[in-house]
Amino acid sequence: MRDEPYQLTIDSTLDPCPAILGLVWAEGLRPPTPTLEPPAFLQTLISAAQDSGEEYVPLDVRQRVRKVLRYGKYKPSGRGKPASEFLLRAALQDTFPLVNGPVDVNNAISLESGFPGSIFDTARSGRDLRVRRGFPEETYVFNTSGQTIDLQDLLLICRNTESDWHPCGNPVKDAMETKISSETSDVVAVLYMPIDEPIESAQAWLERYAQRLHTHCGAERTGFKIIYP
Repeated sequence: MRDEPYQLTIDSTLDPCPAILGLVWAEGLRPPTPTLEPPAFLQTLISAAQDSGEEYVPLDVRQRVRKVLRYGKYKPSGRGKPASEFLLRAALQDTFPLVNGPVDVNNAISLESGFPGSIFDTARSGRDLRVRRGFPEETYVFNTSGQTIDLQDLLLICRNTESDWHPCGNPVKDAMETKISSETSDVVAVLYMPIDEPIESAQAWLERYAQRLHTHCGAERTGFKIIYP
């Protein structure tokens, strides 16, 4: 790994920040193609989850993650629950989503850790990101059908545009505009971890994330850092 100018800053309005944020990046990936069968490392995790049931991700972890999201009008339940809970349920129901290499790595880390994650095409998101809360009536499109998610009070990752910080990801659903495509060569990702997660654990998950982007996606360069409030 080497130091790279990737940044994730905490907006001054977000006080206190309820999470430890892990920033992971990878450059020089193989062109992503649609996943037809789960790779071995992902199948192992899915099988382990099916063997263990819902407690594959302990209740304590799920509660701590929901606490990261719970704020103001935002309630982390139903369709608003963390992506990590959707992935656990999908594994148990044998409907785990297969997308492409980088997204599969993100989803595997999320399933295994119980922490939601976002991953972006760096060419679309840029290297300079910021975390803040969603504003009233703020939304973005999250799938090809044009469905939107209400972002008010939700913890958001924003990309730097010429005029403002524009939301592109959150612990529930990421925006279409920065998602991985067949032309993606560099990615940047965020892992949302509870504020009380031990430093050794946080670092281990980020190391695993970066390593899988290298071994599974062919990344030539990877790196990560932890952002504390």
